[in-house]
Amino acid sequence: MRAWRIEAHGGPESVKCLELPTPEPGPQEVRVRVRAFGLNHMDLWVRKGVPGHTFPLPLIPGCDIAGEVDSLGPDSEKLFKSAGFMGLKIGSRVIVNPTLSCGVCESCLRGLQPICRSFGMLGEHRDGGAADFVVVPASNIIPLPDAISFEAAAALAVPFVTAWTMLVEKAKVRAGETVLIQAGGSGVSVAAIQIAKLLGAVVVTTVGSESKIEGAKKLGADFVINYKVGPFREQLKAWLKARSVAGVGDAGVDVVIEHVGGVTFEESLKVLNWGGRLVLCGATSGADVKVNLKPLFFKNISILGSTMGSKADLFRIVKLVEQKKLIPVIDSVYEFSDYLKATERLESREAFGKVIVKKGTVVI
Repeated sequence: MRAWRIEAHGGPESVKCLELPTPEPGPQEVRVRVRAFGLNHMDLWVRKGVPGHTFPLPLIPGCDIAGEVDSLGPDSEKLFKSAGFMGLKIGSRVIVNPTLSCGVCESCLRGLQPICRSFGMLGEHRDGGAADFVVVPASNIIPLPDAISFEAAAALAVPFVTAWTMLVEKAKVRAGETVLIQAGGSGVSVAAIQIAKLLGAVVVTTVGSESKIEGAKKLGADFVINYKVGPFREQLKAWLKARSVAGVGDAGVDVVIEHVGGVTFEESLKVLNWGGRLVLCGATSGADVKVNLKPLFFKNISILGSTMGSKADLFRIVKLVEQKKLIPVIDSVYEFSDYLKATERLESREAFGKVIVKKGTVVI
C-alpha cells in the first residue's frame, strides 16, 4: 500500500511517501480502506517531536479517518456476524474513533477512556490513516450514514469529541451562560462554537484575521474579536459592558475554551466571572504560564484539563451531523499526493476549519 510515514523528528523532509506491505488485521481488529483523513496539530507534534515524550517512529500519522470496512481479523468476523454488529459488513462506510484504550478497566467501563492508563491515539501511538489502509480495533468502528461524505466524516472525531467533552462534560455549560472560545478558526473551536450554541449559550470567539470573522458568525458566534486589532480582553470588556443592564452581567464570561496556551492563558483566566470555568485541551503556543492563585480561590474559579472524550460521544455527534444540527467545517481538501502541502496549510494557521486529505494518485 501507499503511505506517508514520519521517519524521524524534523521538518517536512522527514515525512516520506513509501510503498509498504498492506497490514493484516489481528484478533478483534478491522482493516479499513481509507477514503479521507483529517489533519490535526498532533500530526505536527509527532513530526517535530515533543520534549519528554517518546513517539514510536517510524510512524504513519493521521487520526481522523473515514473509509470502508475492507477485511476482518480473527474473532472480528464472529463479532460482525453476531447481532449484526451495527449492520456493518465488508464494504460498509465507517468513521474510525481515533482513541485507543484497554476497554476493561474501571475508567473505560465508566466511559472515561482518556484517563485509562493505556490511553493512546491512532497516528501517535500506532500507525494512523495517512495510507491506503489502516488496521484498527473493531470497537473503534462506527457506521457512517450515506448523508455524510467521507471528507465531512474526516472532520469530525478529534475536534467535535474534544469540544463536546470540554463543554458538556467538563464545563457543564448551561443555557444563557457566556462562553469565550479562543482561536475560533481552529478545528476544535469551530466545533465548540456550534456545540455551545446548541446548548443555548452566548458565544464569543477570537480570530486572527478579518476573513475569519464572517465564518465564525455564520456558525453562530454572537461576538467575534480580531485579536490582531487590539488586546482581546479589552475588546471583550467593552462588549460585555455595552450589553449589560444597570451594570449587571459585565463582570466576565462563565466559561473559557482554551487550547492556545502561553500567549492567551493568563488573560483567559482574568476574563472569567465569579464561579467561572476554564477548560484546557492543548497549548499550541507554549505550555509555560504564570498563574496568580488568589483569584482562583477568591472567585471560585475552576481550571479543568481535557483530552478527547468518550467513544460513545462520537455516535451522538454523528447523529447530530446527520440531523444537520452540527456541521463539519472544511477549510480545504488536498489529494493524497499533496499531503505535505496540506500540512503546510495547517501549520500556516490560516485555515478556518479542518484540512482534509482524500485518496488520490501518488507518484513514488
